[in-house]
Amino acid sequence: MHGWIILDKPLGLGSTQAVSAVKRALRTGGYPKLKVGHGGTLDPLASGVLPVAIGEATKLAGRLLDSDKVYEFTIRFGEQTDTLDAEGEIIASSDVRPSADQMEAILPRFTGSIEQIPPAFSALKVDGERAYDLARAGSEVELGARRVTVHDLRVFASSREQNGFARSREDAKEELESITLSAHVSKGTYIRSLARDIAQALGTVGHVTILRRTKAGPFTLDHAISLDKLDDLAKGHALEQVLLPLRAGLDDIPALSLTPDQAGLLRNGQQLVGIAAPDGQCFAMLGSTPVALAEAKSGTLRVVRGFNL
Repeated sequence: MHGWIILDKPLGLGSTQAVSAVKRALRTGGYPKLKVGHGGTLDPLASGVLPVAIGEATKLAGRLLDSDKVYEFTIRFGEQTDTLDAEGEIIASSDVRPSADQMEAILPRFTGSIEQIPPAFSALKVDGERAYDLARAGSEVELGARRVTVHDLRVFASSREQNGFARSREDAKEELESITLSAHVSKGTYIRSLARDIAQALGTVGHVTILRRTKAGPFTLDHAISLDKLDDLAKGHALEQVLLPLRAGLDDIPALSLTPDQAGLLRNGQQLVGIAAPDGQCFAMLGSTPVALAEAKSGTLRVVRGFNL
């Protein structure tokens, strides 16, 4: 049981609670006690892909935190909240509503390398305190701008049809109460901030009403299961059916086949010299058994993260 279980996290559940649900499932199924951790926080008001690492896969969870993500999110125009989502109190309002044409025209401004100020209600630390704790206590939270990358930003297909993007030019000039967008973003990108900034650039205010993550690193909704499915499989002692191999978290890393002697040296923390591998990270394997995430440089291979398998 060393690998990944990908949850389709429901609304109202935090990432830590989702990890606890996987731990309970392992106990219910009678599996050995193993480390469990998640590969990227997902707010309770967000749903979607949450990779949960089990056993030796927890050593790779940090890579998921650094990976790109894809989200679908709905912006409701006319009201801004203090949390930038539907949970908060309204702090600003506007009668201005953008048109479909204006929306299409503004999106390129938010694609590529951009600067954004994270929400006050975020997990970032300010003087050792979580920003959201300070904000909830009524303190004024000032966070500096950070540079992030929005690889792709577009109107979500169903929203495009519903809001006149694929209909007549007259429809495209009608005012929008809300819009659903799809965004492929780098680590550290706050979708709530992106929604706030898009609304402001359109001369109005807005907040996120729906947020769903559809991809985290290599994992998509095609891999994800519901908590009910998780519970059913645990009761049937069949979690192996949905456990993805440890290797699945490194689908962008080439594999490197080792001899038994080479694997033994790597497992003892020694470097391998004279390895015919291109420079960069690789997934060192002994047959079908993962040995280490390793890095090759000038024919020398060293361990980045070793696996006890």
